[in-house]
Amino acid sequence: RSVYDDQPNAHQRFMEKLDACIRNHDREIEKMCNFHHQGFVDAITELLKVRADAEKLKVQVTDTNRRLQDAGKEVIAQTEEIIRCRVQQRNITTVVEKLQLCLPVLEMYSKLKEQMNVKRYYSALKTMEQLENLYLPRVSQYRFCQIMIENLPKLREEIKEISMSDLKDFLESIRKHSDRIGETAMKQAQQQKTFSTSLQKQNNINYGRNMHVGRSRILESKNEITLKRTFEEDDEHEEEVLTAQDLVDFSPVYRCLHIYSVLGDGEIFENYYRKQRRKQARLVLQPQSSMHETVEGYRRYFSQIVGFFVVEDHILHVTQGLVTRTYTDELWNMALSRIIAVLRTHSSYCSDPDLVLELKNLIVVFADTLQGYGFPVNRLFDLLFEIRDQYNETLLKKWSGLFRDIFEADNYSPIPVANEEEYKIIISKFPFQDPELDKQSFPKKLPMSQSVPQIYIQVKEFIYASLKFSESLHRSSTEIDDMLRKSTNLLLTRTLSCCLQNLIKKPHIGLTELVQIIINTTHLEQACKYLEDFISNITNISQVTVHTARLYGLSTFKDARHAAEGEIYTKLNQKIDEFIQIADYDWTMSESDGRASGYLMDLINFLRSTFQVFTHLPGKVAQTACMSACQHLSMSLMQMLLDSELKQISMGAIQQFNLDVIQCELFASSEPVPGFQGDTLQLAFIDLRQV
Repeated sequence: RSVYDDQPNAHQRFMEKLDACIRNHDREIEKMCNFHHQGFVDAITELLKVRADAEKLKVQVTDTNRRLQDAGKEVIAQTEEIIRCRVQQRNITTVVEKLQLCLPVLEMYSKLKEQMNVKRYYSALKTMEQLENLYLPRVSQYRFCQIMIENLPKLREEIKEISMSDLKDFLESIRKHSDRIGETAMKQAQQQKTFSTSLQKQNNINYGRNMHVGRSRILESKNEITLKRTFEEDDEHEEEVLTAQDLVDFSPVYRCLHIYSVLGDGEIFENYYRKQRRKQARLVLQPQSSMHETVEGYRRYFSQIVGFFVVEDHILHVTQGLVTRTYTDELWNMALSRIIAVLRTHSSYCSDPDLVLELKNLIVVFADTLQGYGFPVNRLFDLLFEIRDQYNETLLKKWSGLFRDIFEADNYSPIPVANEEEYKIIISKFPFQDPELDKQSFPKKLPMSQSVPQIYIQVKEFIYASLKFSESLHRSSTEIDDMLRKSTNLLLTRTLSCCLQNLIKKPHIGLTELVQIIINTTHLEQACKYLEDFISNITNISQVTVHTARLYGLSTFKDARHAAEGEIYTKLNQKIDEFIQIADYDWTMSESDGRASGYLMDLINFLRSTFQVFTHLPGKVAQTACMSACQHLSMSLMQMLLDSELKQISMGAIQQFNLDVIQCELFASSEPVPGFQGDTLQLAFIDLRQV
């Protein structure tokens, strides 16, 4: 810096000093070289000597190397062969080790394919699980393992689809076989109950053994035949007891449940199964429109429902969680409401009591069967009480027709009995007792007509028919007795009473028939106590029981008798009016004919013959009829005499009219009906006599 900055010509001086310094250094170097030059010359000389030896050594080394190379070529070749063999051996060992790792994987995958082919899907899933967790991780670096890993989810989906397809086939199968399953279950339940029911009928139901021996023997023989048939049927079906498992293969459900559980989709499967079964339940509960026309329609309907719930009960007990008791109870309550609504609707169309009875028996078997599987059926038995009222209505309609047929076929004349055998036959059918008649010799006549024992028999048949419905309803004998008495009261007070009232009012029923009807009702009224005994013998309930209802037949027959009596009075008066209408008085005649008018004599003869028929009537009825007829006759004659259109009347006409009145008085005094005191009957004509 001082060279360039301080003084002028400083650079030149610097260069001069620098040259001086260089010359000093060159002199020192020259001195050094001169000092070592001899050593350098000596070294070069030594090197030149060594050069010749180095060349000779080189030639020798080259020759030695050539000879070694020629000698080592074979060793090198063998060494390379050894190296190659050892590499191959190492590779083989590695391959064996890797194959030992891969072979179990390949075996398991082959096993998986085989299980898929034979449809062992649950085992296939277990194999997949072992592959994924145990075998494939060991060899995951290989490409074929990656292919396997990619295929496993596809196989799972395939298994799910196949198992779901099997489940759908199973659901379709049980839908088709539900009626057969239900029919088998109902038959088994019925067979289990038949023996005890038959014994109960034989021991607890006594069909009038003390009072009606003949009928009792017939019924006892029927019971024996029923028991015999029951034992025979039990023997026939003992070897053919089928269950739901025998009719339907449940393995698809178990398999599908296990598969979905293993796959972690158990809840999805449960929801699907329950949803499909609810749909099937709705289809099963949907009745056919013509179901009410035949018993088979009801039987198929009940069989399908029983089959459905038998399957559900089986699934409930053999699977864990697929269906629960809560689910089945909910499904049953829904079904029960629907069943009751359907039965109410369709049973209302049934007009045949036999069909209603068959329906009741089916409902009882249906209820007993499902009750055996743990389903509550109290509402069904409550429904049976509603159907019982309808059954009684159909019975009443049927018996109304029977009563009408009996009344139309009756000749309304006393029953002729030719010998004692005929008499015993009638007595066995109707409880008739008359010591006075028993003393008479054959042939003789019973006071009632043929319709009386027939009506009595039909009333007993009605009680039997009503009893049939009361059986198997799980009710006490007292309740059955009460039901029988109530239905019998309805028969007497409504059906029979209505038929009697209609019969009495029919125009072709004459006085003779009315008299016989009164007699018939009297005997039927007396037979009511035997009907009460008959019901007591059937139910084994004594009549002295506080709650035992009484039959109202007495009032029924009394009302019918009063109606018949009133109709007798009316018809008598109508007949008198008919005779009066043919009267032809000549009110201007000069003198009488000397004898009573012909129409009046015919009328008196008619009354006399009619009152002779009244001898079988109670005395008061005959007397009332006779007094009513005489009063009506007197009033009719007085109206004729005091007619406002009658302007004049001669003495001869008065005398002729007097002769007719005299005949009336003579008729009254002749006591056409016994039992009048003094001139009571003649007082009917006293006003006419005064006029």
